[in-house]
Amino acid sequence: QVRLVESGGGSVQAGRSLRLTCTASGNIYSTAWFRQAPGKEREGVATCYRGFSLTYYASFAKGRFTISQDDAKRTVYLQMDSVKPEDTAMYYCAARVTYNSGNWTRTATYDTWGQGTQVTVSS
Repeated sequence: QVRLVESGGGSVQAGRSLRLTCTASGNIYSTAWFRQAPGKEREGVATCYRGFSLTYYASFAKGRFTISQDDAKRTVYLQMDSVKPEDTAMYYCAARVTYNSGNWTRTATYDTWGQGTQVTVSS
């Protein structure tokens, strides 16, 4: 069972930056960041594919968030710039250990999840 460990959350003022980190204990096919605000459904933020430069972003993340990876370290990063109060949520890292045809934005696509890291943005 591949395990994911997230870090990097915290409290930050609007307009500032934050970087989240997700490290996997084994090889994976793809990694995604999701977020869930209180009372809302978990939603996909961005995804990347190990060994490839392909990335996808949710519309709210485009232009502000950047997902990147260091395959040698089995680590994926989410750089969050120009954060807004509405970015406040628990952020989760999720991974597909092997390929499946699921849509990257669907939670059911992923085999394993991290414990989450809280991001709080104040105005």
